[in-house]
Amino acid sequence: MYVANAKRLTLAGARKMMQTAMDMAEAAKVPIAVAIVDAGGNMVMLERMDGGRFHTVHSSTTKAVCAASNKRPTSAKGAQAQVLDTTHALGLALAAGPERWTAMEGGYPIIVDGECIGGIGVSGGNWEFDDNVARAAVESIGAGYKIDAK
Repeated sequence: MYVANAKRLTLAGARKMMQTAMDMAEAAKVPIAVAIVDAGGNMVMLERMDGGRFHTVHSSTTKAVCAASNKRPTSAKGAQAQVLDTTHALGLALAAGPERWTAMEGGYPIIVDGECIGGIGVSGGNWEFDDNVARAAVESIGAGYKIDAK
């Protein structure tokens, strides 16, 4: 087979996820940045709330790209979900490119029918907050974040 049918993230889906994330952050009074990318890591949407620190734009983007690339939530684990010490985590980030891989929580793939259609990254709160907001945003469009999920 030389051609495959593929799903893709729509702008409406990205907008719904963005609104979910922003609503959660506003309710908690935590200024965040949210990046949403397609399956190839290309930017679909990016927002930074008033009061959000400028570095959160880069970290949210990196989280989104990393999650889409690895097809799993971002964490201090390697591409094969192996535990990494600090030296290896830094080495992997340098090898992959600092805009392509991170060991910080807050990035989730967007999985529909077993296919990764993109990623979302949240930055600005503590790691648990970023993680919870990203996961809730993915779930808000009926998508999953595990390859065997929706």
